[in-house]
Amino acid sequence: MFAGLRPSPASRRWLVLAHRRVRHCGLHYDGRSRTSNFWIPTGGIKKQSTDGGKAEDANDLLIRGGFLRQAYSGIFHLLPLGLRVQEKVERLIDRHMRSLGASKVSLSSFSSQELWEQSGRLKEGSELFRFNDRRDTRFLLAPTHEEEITKLVGSLTTSYKSLPLRVYQISRKYRDEPRPRQGLLRGREFVMKDLYTFDYNVPEALKTYESVKTAYMNMFNELKIPYLVAAADSGNMGGSLSHEFHFPSSKGEDQVVSCSHCDHVYNEEVADGKTHSFHESESSEPGFQTDEKAPVAGGPTISTGMWSAISHDGNTLLRVWYPKFSMQNDSSEPVERQVNSHAVKAVATAAGVDLDLSVENPVHKWTTHAHSHKSATQKPRVLDVYDSQVRVYQRPPLSDLLQDAGCTAADIEYSMLDRFPGAENKLSLVRVHDGDKCLRCAHGSLTSHTAVEMGHTFHLGTRYSEVLHASVTVNPTVLEGSPESGSATEQIVPMQMGCHGIGVSRMISAVADRLADSKGLNWPRVVAPFEVVVVSGKGLDAVADQVYDCLTSPSSVPVDAVLDDRDKSMGWKLGDADLIGYPVIVVVGNGWKKQQTLEVQCRRLNLREDVRLDRLSESVQTLLVQL
Repeated sequence: MFAGLRPSPASRRWLVLAHRRVRHCGLHYDGRSRTSNFWIPTGGIKKQSTDGGKAEDANDLLIRGGFLRQAYSGIFHLLPLGLRVQEKVERLIDRHMRSLGASKVSLSSFSSQELWEQSGRLKEGSELFRFNDRRDTRFLLAPTHEEEITKLVGSLTTSYKSLPLRVYQISRKYRDEPRPRQGLLRGREFVMKDLYTFDYNVPEALKTYESVKTAYMNMFNELKIPYLVAAADSGNMGGSLSHEFHFPSSKGEDQVVSCSHCDHVYNEEVADGKTHSFHESESSEPGFQTDEKAPVAGGPTISTGMWSAISHDGNTLLRVWYPKFSMQNDSSEPVERQVNSHAVKAVATAAGVDLDLSVENPVHKWTTHAHSHKSATQKPRVLDVYDSQVRVYQRPPLSDLLQDAGCTAADIEYSMLDRFPGAENKLSLVRVHDGDKCLRCAHGSLTSHTAVEMGHTFHLGTRYSEVLHASVTVNPTVLEGSPESGSATEQIVPMQMGCHGIGVSRMISAVADRLADSKGLNWPRVVAPFEVVVVSGKGLDAVADQVYDCLTSPSSVPVDAVLDDRDKSMGWKLGDADLIGYPVIVVVGNGWKKQQTLEVQCRRLNLREDVRLDRLSESVQTLLVQL
């Protein structure tokens, strides 16, 4: 509007209508963060029943609190509150990646099926979304980016003088998960951070690995949530060294074992099926087969059980004989033992048997196979495997098994195994039971934790760089650790790689689950959607604005605050604040009306206190540093 000109009647009517629309929507443009300006769809979903029905879990709370909604099976939409949490997780990661000197990139979600064939990871039955474009070019939606980053870096890096190189991305990943479950913990679309490191020799790569591991620990320390760092299996990622970062949680799919005395922590997936004791076994109880390397965990066997599995081709039935009940250390009560399928699979693989652990009734499947293949060139096979804590019989009875298969002993190939193939170690095939002795220090007791994996570090070595031709030229004297000589002929060597991931979207769910209580979510300060919410009663909006300004003033240490100015009762807003899980709640209510004080609440610290406005910022900061 030009100075000196008055709006026409039509213009005045338009301005009045626009003003009314803004007021009707409850929008404010004063620069303060307000819930009326923020889409928080809470209050429309009833609390899950805990009496006779499914108890409310973290995923239910995230939905009811307005953080996310499920779009399809294993696929979720993040709403504004959920996106703020995710962005804070990403900023936390960014800060610690910068401490490593890592550069951020953004790789395409598309990857070439041909590239995955070169690396050997494109297999039938793998959980990959595959598609062909209109030119029939074969692509997939990347669940991880080792192939793409190796190809990219290999095309741009030729000399060892360009190393070390550390690049990372935070991006959406895709996995055709057959059974999506537990919300963001096991989805088909998810957000991950991938850090890829490149060095020119093993010593430098291992230094990088340790620096990344330290950065991860520093990052998880900021969450102020107990976590475990466990030695882990590298799986199909490759490499010989890896660690996982876990939150203990009943929602977890991993079992992590820790010692009460030493720093021995490991995922039970690393069990190799071998006994690994560090002192002589003194047990000579009946039923316990002693030798110089018998395990120290577990006592004499009381009864023996049999566990079975079958090979993928259906031709080999593997029967595991293990201590079903045994005595534990000095306990007078026997404990029930369970087979560690990871240990069994390691033994079977070493024996040339590719086990299919998904078969529910392996004995029935094998007898059916044996009946129809008893005259085949390759005889059906039975392999009996014995844990070191049970006696190896000369020949366990096969009569019932053969009768069901319609075979005789001559129709099958039978063998027994009580030592690891190609080694002297006897076999350790049972899972750890709480209270077992630690095999590393022989002083502490072991505890098994159900846990959720949050991060994973891998030393890949040349697993990808060799097959995808990512190499650099290096002076041989540098490889040997000597001063560089200009006369030496340079060598071409594959780069030493590392891959280090953090599950961003699953961290949202895992953190929510770890700290939630009967009232709702309860976020750590560093990833909370807002650090502080200001809740005011009717007629106290102006005071609430003043409180907000005090908390966010640049003259003090500003906090990330939001004003709940919705047209709801004080009780409703306080219940909603507990559900959403703000670390600190500042209440502008009766205390202000009576004595000019504000009530500061912190559910995680079980604290409520009355504070004057001039002390508010200091009081809130004191609480936040503990969260």
